[in-house]
Amino acid sequence: MTAPIKLSEHVYALPLETALMGGPTTLFVSLILGGDQGATLVDTGVPGMEGDILTALQALGLGWSDVKRVILTHHDLDHIGSLPAVVAASGAEVLALEAEAPYIQGDKPGQKTPTPEMLASMPAEMKARFSVPANAPVTRMLHDNEVLDLAGGVKIISTPGHTVGHLSLYVVQDGVLITGDALVSADGQLKGPMERATPDMPEALRSVQKLAQLPATTVLTYHGGVVDKDAALQLVRVAADATI
Repeated sequence: MTAPIKLSEHVYALPLETALMGGPTTLFVSLILGGDQGATLVDTGVPGMEGDILTALQALGLGWSDVKRVILTHHDLDHIGSLPAVVAASGAEVLALEAEAPYIQGDKPGQKTPTPEMLASMPAEMKARFSVPANAPVTRMLHDNEVLDLAGGVKIISTPGHTVGHLSLYVVQDGVLITGDALVSADGQLKGPMERATPDMPEALRSVQKLAQLPATTVLTYHGGVVDKDAALQLVRVAADATI
């Protein structure tokens, strides 16, 4: 496991290595530290990653008892896969936008749940991941533009498109934008949404333009990692390239 990356006073990226769609990749779970209010984990990786998350927490001198809440950007399996194990270990509350809650709780099938035909063609490891639902109750519904009293203020931004209830987070005091899958990046360069994994691209592109209004100094994408060079200008560039 790669060591946690400090992005600001309150925010760390937790790079977690795994394999997706047959190849190695790194997922960038994030951690927001809120002093007396404890730690907030943003997303939980694929199933079976709770051990890697604990190792990352311990590298920061923390343990499960310090994790008071999990905020989910959306319900795709690589984001909620270890949610049941994390909640069982930490007792954390689970927060998400109301539109996303039915998918996280298992009341509705995931928007991108593989068909039986797709499952049949997957490697055994991927089949196993989809065989056990990674559901957990959402204990607090979030709302667009809500500001959580954490780390000097964490703004909730509804960024649908990748899923119907996708959200991003802006840690106001630190200027850190956590995008989930609303954006991706590579080698420090910000890119738009991944089209093949985004059912509603017009909506996703509107969400990109919404994010470009923020004065972010650092952007963390779940796929690609840290963007900290001219982050605000990069956001504007990507939004300008977004044609609806």
